Amino acid sequence: MNRPVRSALWVLLVGGLALLATVAWQQFTRKPIADAEQQLQARQLLAVLPGQSYDNSPLSNPLPLSGAQPPKSRILAAYRATRGTAATALILVSQVQGYAGPIRLSIAIAADGRLIGTRVIDQQESPGLGGRISDPQVNWLAQFANRRLDARWALKRDQGDFDQLAGATVTSRAVIEAQHDALRYVDQHRTQLLGGPGHD
Repeated sequence: MNRPVRSALWVLLVGGLALLATVAWQQFTRKPIADAEQQLQARQLLAVLPGQSYDNSPLSNPLPLSGAQPPKSRILAAYRATRGTAATALILVSQVQGYAGPIRLSIAIAADGRLIGTRVIDQQESPGLGGRISDPQVNWLAQFANRRLDARWALKRDQGDFDQLAGATVTSRAVIEAQHDALRYVDQHRTQLLGGPGHD
């Protein structure tokens, strides 16, 4: 066998072994990576709830969604938090159209209809403008905590109760509408979401 053929065979052999090693490594790491991503998503969703407010694993039992979707946003998922046998809160995953793309939110609503808190899960808003909705230093979302359905769910400039995120009117309005929609959705489907009249 001449030298060029031997060299070509070695290249093929080394390339084949490298390919096999890459495929094996992907198979070996696929599950740990998927598990880590799932744990990160779970932490993001549950971050809106105080830890002492529930003792179940809310994300292990997604609630069925029924009825029409809200007018300005979409409810993607709902979960019930309980303490003992009593429902304490609901976590809704909501999506609304922002200025630059969809904004996904985790919205926690107490069993009494009060908004506990909201966290941004994903957004593509302009950095330095709408992108600041998830900035903990700005903490714009804090103003919605403890508000109920009867608040005026609009910006102050639109005769509402809430401050605008500076330079991000479209983003501000979208997030306010998503939270208002979530509160209305819970109000309309209380029995189904909270597990019956005993949880009111």
